[in-house]
Order: sequence, then structure tokens, then C-alpha cells
Amino acid sequence: MEYSPVCHSLYAFWSSPVKKKLVLLSIMFLLWVYMLYSCVGYCATVPSAVAESHRGRDAAGSRTGEGGRGDGLVSRLLAKPQPWEDIESDYEEPSIRTGASRDLLLTNEPDADWERAPEPSAMSSFSNGSGSKKLPQAIIIGVKKGGTRALLEFLRVHPDIRAVGAEPHFFDRNYDNGLEWYRELMPKTLEGQITMEKTPSYFVTREAPARISAMSRDTKLIVVVRDPVTRAISDYTQTLSKKPDIPSFESLTFKNRTTGLIDTSWSAIQIGIYAKHLDNWLQYFPMDQILFVSGERLISDPAGELGRVQDFLGLKRIITDKHFYFNQTKGFPCLKKAEGSSKPHCLGKTKGRTHPNIDPEVVQRLRDFYRPFNMKFYQMTGHNFGWD
Repeated sequence: MEYSPVCHSLYAFWSSPVKKKLVLLSIMFLLWVYMLYSCVGYCATVPSAVAESHRGRDAAGSRTGEGGRGDGLVSRLLAKPQPWEDIESDYEEPSIRTGASRDLLLTNEPDADWERAPEPSAMSSFSNGSGSKKLPQAIIIGVKKGGTRALLEFLRVHPDIRAVGAEPHFFDRNYDNGLEWYRELMPKTLEGQITMEKTPSYFVTREAPARISAMSRDTKLIVVVRDPVTRAISDYTQTLSKKPDIPSFESLTFKNRTTGLIDTSWSAIQIGIYAKHLDNWLQYFPMDQILFVSGERLISDPAGELGRVQDFLGLKRIITDKHFYFNQTKGFPCLKKAEGSSKPHCLGKTKGRTHPNIDPEVVQRLRDFYRPFNMKFYQMTGHNFGWD
């Protein structure tokens, strides 16, 4: 049987042990290069995750040091937000009034008694490493103690929503840092995903509407509102949990208890005058760009309210009844699955604090005070929230 020169050369090549090893090593090297190339996208996320962790530890340390807007605060804002990090705000609302007694109601301590969700899976981390950071197309602008944290966490279940967990406070406290600083706080998003943030103090900040409009006139705004009397008591309760020696709710409510004159300079009262604050926003945004979510219905019918929000954002209704269950012990709805978790998850122990007993006469005085403002707010929004 005759062999061609080519076959003869191949036979001679393979008959050499040294050359066989060289070929096998070459194949193994190529396979190694291919595997390295395949995993490089995933590996690239690891350094950023480590850096995020260090920044988170820096943030924790900054809370024990001197206050202010120094490196500790920036590190905390830049740290990767945890899905269930604070109850309503990383900070208390800025005081709308002056006066020594009212300063007792201010605190810069974060309300961080949330039940933490597990860390995202490796696959989730991989996806977080892709995309680009964009300025938010939608912002939850208020109101404090209305249910903004619950709404944000519910929305984060939607695959087309990416939201920063910590409150940036850009349009009220950090505006001088510039839009690029603000953009860097945002999570990366893919094409078709919506970037969101929530800072409840925006709604009562006079400069916020003009500043957000200057960023983008197309920004969609969401306001979670709640019975202003209940909201004021909840606001006071949160502060009381941190500063047990503050004056009573009744003494802070009135300028003069005898005359019954309500002290509207107290922030807990001022925030609930929704019609007044809405007037300011309507100078820069049309009503169809603002969605008002009922804090009460967010508890009684979370899927219904989330349906309205998804429609407003132009998203498919993915978050439905199947995502919620009602926790009888806590008294509010919980997620069957939180973002990045396969387990049921509820807001933390600070959610649903027991309110102090308030003199019924004071509660009635407040209801009478808010009634005309509520009626105007109903007319402006075209929705009766049923607070009277």
C-alpha cells in the first residue's frame, strides 16, 4: 500500500513524542485562553464588588464620627445600596421651622433597622456589571412617612426598574456637587430599563421642582401621600424613638394650646399641607407627569397601586397579587420574593411602630385644620383620598 508524501509527513510527525506533547500543550493553551475570555465579563465585576464593600464599611464608620458632608457621607452614598436599607429616610427631613425647641426634632442618624435581604446571586452581580449609568427618568419625590420606602422596594421587583437604595438628597442638599456626581450614584441600566431614586424631602423643598426640570422636563414624578394627621403622628413617633426626651406631640402642635392655633412652622404639620407644596411643582411640571399614590391603599391593595405605577411608567404589569402576602403580625403587606432573594421579605422592625396615645381633641383640631387643604388637594389631583 502506497502513502502520499503528506500522509508520510503526518505519520512521521505523530511518531515523535516531543511533537505530540507540543501539540497537546498548544491545544490546552487555546482552551485556557477561551475559558479566560469567557469569564472575563464576570470577573470584571469582582473588584467593584470589593470596592463597594469597603465603601460600605467606610460609611458605617462615618456615622460614629463628626457630622457634615465629608468623605464619610460621600462614601455612604456611593456604596452599593442594600435592598432593604432604611425605613423611610437615611436622614430626617430638613426642619422647615426655626426655634430652639424644634431643633430637638432634628437628627442625622439613619433609620437602619431594616430586615436585610440576602446579597444578590453571582448571576445578578454579573448583570449589574453591564449597562451604563443614566440620570433617573422617574423620581419618588415624597412624602416622608407616606410609604415611599415600601413603594420603592415593591417596584424593584420589576426587571425593567433599577433604583438606588440610599436617598441621594441631590436636589435639596447636594445640588452643588453637579449632575455627573448625581449620575454616578445611579445603578447601571440596560436599554429599556428605567433608572429611579426616591428622596421624600424633595416634595417640600422649594428649589427642587426647578432643579429637576432643568435636568429633564420629561422626568416622571411619584408622590406617595397619606392622611396628613396620621402622617404627622408617624413622623413624631419616628423622632420620639430616637429622642425620647422631646416635648409632647400636643405641645408641638399648637402655638398656643388655649387658643387652639396650629403651629404650621413645625415640619411635621407643614409637610401635610399637600396642596401648598403641589402648587410649587405645577409651575414646572404638568399634572399628567405626576402620579399620586395612596399610602393607605399601598397597604390595603398593594398590587392595585403598583399596577397604576407600572402603567404610569409605561411598563408591563409584572408586579401583581402573586408577589404579595399580608403579614398579620406586622399588619402590612410583604413581598413573597425580594430583589436578589428567593425568600419572603418584609420591611424591618421600625415599620409599623406603635403610635403614642394622642389627645382625641388634638387629633380633631388637626383634622379640622387640614380639611380645607385636603379638599383643595382633592380638586387639584382629581382624586378623593378619603381622609375626612
